[in-house]
Amino acid sequence: MKVGRRWAAFLMSGLMLWLAPFIALAEEKPQEDLRLYAQSAVLIDADNGRVLYGKGQDIIRPMASTTKIMTCILALELGDLDAQITASGKAASQPKVHLGVRKGEQYRLKDLLYALMLESYNDAAVMIAEEIGGSTQGFADLMNDKAAALGCENTYFITANGLDGAETDKQGMERIHSTTAAELAQIMRYCILQSPKQKEFLEITGTQNYSFTDAKGSRSFQCSNHNAFLQMMEGALSGKTGFTGGAGYSYVGALKKDGKCYIIALLGCGWPPHKSYKWKDARTLYSYGIEKYERRDVFQTEIIPPIPVTGGLHWKESRKEIPVHFKLREEERHLYLLLKDGEQVEVRKQLPSIIKAPVLEGQLVGEIEYRIDGILLKKVGVYAGDTVEKLTFRRAWSLVLGIFVMS
Repeated sequence: MKVGRRWAAFLMSGLMLWLAPFIALAEEKPQEDLRLYAQSAVLIDADNGRVLYGKGQDIIRPMASTTKIMTCILALELGDLDAQITASGKAASQPKVHLGVRKGEQYRLKDLLYALMLESYNDAAVMIAEEIGGSTQGFADLMNDKAAALGCENTYFITANGLDGAETDKQGMERIHSTTAAELAQIMRYCILQSPKQKEFLEITGTQNYSFTDAKGSRSFQCSNHNAFLQMMEGALSGKTGFTGGAGYSYVGALKKDGKCYIIALLGCGWPPHKSYKWKDARTLYSYGIEKYERRDVFQTEIIPPIPVTGGLHWKESRKEIPVHFKLREEERHLYLLLKDGEQVEVRKQLPSIIKAPVLEGQLVGEIEYRIDGILLKKVGVYAGDTVEKLTFRRAWSLVLGIFVMS
């Protein structure tokens, strides 16, 4: 009965995914028609996560083996690369594409990560999940916790290898293994730019060929990177392909050129025999970003006028205003954005017209926000450049007495 409900949920979810493009037509119109094959696609500015182009980017869809970028980054962050992992019966029974591990064999975690990301082996994913999470369910919980921490509210992991799946979550909702193009791109952004293991992630996913053996040295393996786009376009950094019957072809990748870094995600990008659609869409999206967007420094270094102070003791210098300034290192006095012709950044100054004493030097008195399309990109604090004491009878009287004594 329970299995029947899960399959019913999976089929219903599949129907909704099929209908989603038609439902979304009235709600979501991409800014330009790039004639993409993918049902959902997104191009983002890797530096800040801003969406530069989207097509159905918020529609929930199966993600197939692009799942493995999360599997990899969690293993890098939580695991010991030299740990020897024993293959379980569950790992040994995984369907193709697989390494072909046998129950009881041992492999180094580092080697399994290369097998995972270059060849997309499903049994390697299960071995990693069981090692890091204690079980595949325990690892799925870690994946969902990380997704939630990254703000990916529409992403739900069931399997570490990306095979289609359905289950009832902790809130009693029927869920499928899925994400959105926008959130998949944000997960990749974390992997290559924000994770403490970003260097290791890029090293693994950027490797063309890798060889290793099992712990005993009795079996040898050669891995080749299936992310063909690494050789298709200058500046390609990383990526992961995927395919299942439910998801179709999928891809997530990153490219950096001329100081500009882009991330793309493609979901539902054709079904057999259209394996090359994802490469065509990837080139189209990257080319769009490179041709349409320029990298500009929009940080404003204008001088902020002094702010009046009320209720303060101004005797010493007859000062009724205090200077204000930024407390930024030189490298922080920049905000680089990818902007199209005609795009403008909105600068919002949240500064008081008057400040009530006392005011301490270095005290935060206001903020300046940089926004585009309503999205907050940077917030800069504005600080008092001097101290103004509060005017009290005792303090004023002590100053008066001091003047008489000095005279």
